[in-house]
Amino acid sequence: MADVTAPPGALRRFVDSDVFYSFRRSKVTVAAAIVTAIVVFASLLGPWIAPHDTYDVRSLNLLDAFTPPVWSEGGNPAYLLGTDDQGRDVFSTILLGARVSLLVGFAATLFAMTLGVLLGLISGYVGGTTDAVIMRIADIKLSFPAILIALLIDGVARGIIPRDMHDDLALYVVIFAIGISNWVAYARTVRGSTLVEKNKEYVQAARIIGLHPFTIMIRHVLPNVLGPVLVIATLGLAGAILAEATLSFLGVGVPPTRPSLGTLIRVGNNFLFSGEWWMTIFPGVMLVILVLAVNLLGDWLRDALNPKLR
Repeated sequence: MADVTAPPGALRRFVDSDVFYSFRRSKVTVAAAIVTAIVVFASLLGPWIAPHDTYDVRSLNLLDAFTPPVWSEGGNPAYLLGTDDQGRDVFSTILLGARVSLLVGFAATLFAMTLGVLLGLISGYVGGTTDAVIMRIADIKLSFPAILIALLIDGVARGIIPRDMHDDLALYVVIFAIGISNWVAYARTVRGSTLVEKNKEYVQAARIIGLHPFTIMIRHVLPNVLGPVLVIATLGLAGAILAEATLSFLGVGVPPTRPSLGTLIRVGNNFLFSGEWWMTIFPGVMLVILVLAVNLLGDWLRDALNPKLR
């Protein structure tokens, strides 16, 4: 009886793939992945591993405000990185603030990617007037900076939403504002790839057997245009985190009761020149490390998925 070898599993195929080989041989990419994983897991587990619950007002003591880091003169071992103006532990607020920043970044990127991919598929596959309308809207959007559009949407939302609901809906408004500002890159990329894919034989065959155009777009065209989308999404995640930090620094982001890294930097900036440097430096370093690590992963993914750049 002939010996039949079972096909390798998905994990084995991934380990043997060129993408994983490219990942292993790049020490910078491995380091960026490790840093990103540590930050993500630390943020997700923040409520359990943070030494202090900075959201519990009853646990705060104003007498502990402006305590320097533990290695500085006057430092307190209970506060590793010092405290802010309200007596909150800076290390705990960074963990919880990074959690909010990552939540907004991931949600805004997912929203922008979903909207952009859908519009790009429709634009490229349908063509004609539909394509012209979507692309002209994209051109208009590109005429304005993303942060300006996000500020405009946030301002309009604050004018429409009742004042007593601002804090409850602020997180969703920020996610929508950032997401709606970043869909164009996905749409234009997917449109270009769809224009190429829709003329190939497998799409023609799907049309002949009578499949609905939407089914063809989702089931057949979409899997073949996802490579560039993953690269844009990775780089877009870093941009979304920065956009959220910028909005929060300007005072129009997440509410002060659920501070993000941008909010912490804004609060600490008010005391930077009075000597309490740790309040803004440590959240700023955390933001830089996170964005840099994600950007490095995005650069590697772009090269790994494009044979011409290997």
